[in-house]
Amino acid sequence: MGIQIKAKCRICRRLGKKLFLKGEKCTSVKCPMVTKPYPPGVRGKRRLPSGSEYARQLQEKQKLRFWYNLSERQFKRYVEEVLEEAHHKKTKKAIDASEALIQKLERRLDNVVYRLGFASSRDQARQLVSHGHFLVNGKPVNIPSFQVKKGDKIEVKESSKKKKIFQEILPKLKKYTPPSWLKLNPETLSAEVVGVPSLEEAAPPADIPVIFEFYSK
Repeated sequence: MGIQIKAKCRICRRLGKKLFLKGEKCTSVKCPMVTKPYPPGVRGKRRLPSGSEYARQLQEKQKLRFWYNLSERQFKRYVEEVLEEAHHKKTKKAIDASEALIQKLERRLDNVVYRLGFASSRDQARQLVSHGHFLVNGKPVNIPSFQVKKGDKIEVKESSKKKKIFQEILPKLKKYTPPSWLKLNPETLSAEVVGVPSLEEAAPPADIPVIFEFYSK
């Protein structure tokens, strides 16, 4: 399930980081992170963050989890998969594990739809995928967690192209540049996965090694 609408702005304010959970509002002057740059609550202005290591780890975890619009169970599963893979490979390089986690999260179909500019937020992207508006390699896919791979072709279903939501984004898509690992064709509302996502380009809002520490306890 996605994050409740009313809670989204409070999440960013509580974590002290703009996570772009409400699409275009996040880039406007009306964004609460601009108008109220302090934690929510009556005493928010005077509230100081906890200095404990656990509090820091929890905060970093929450930043990344909410950024990708995932439930705790979903997010934990991705982290545990990466930790298990790293254990089998016997690697101690935190950057390798961080890159692996970001690649898994970035290759989710709902995130790809968002990265392509077909949706203004990951929450909206999840809804569009769940409602069956997209094809992957010519076949309908309505699973937001579906993992795309290099060579996959993603497109809006022909019957969905005339819907208002897709008609309205056409002008924006013509000026939009997606991440380098995705090739967008705004004219046909289609795209191809031409590479793999990188940690540097994804620019996550959290310290990922700290997140692994949180789940390794």
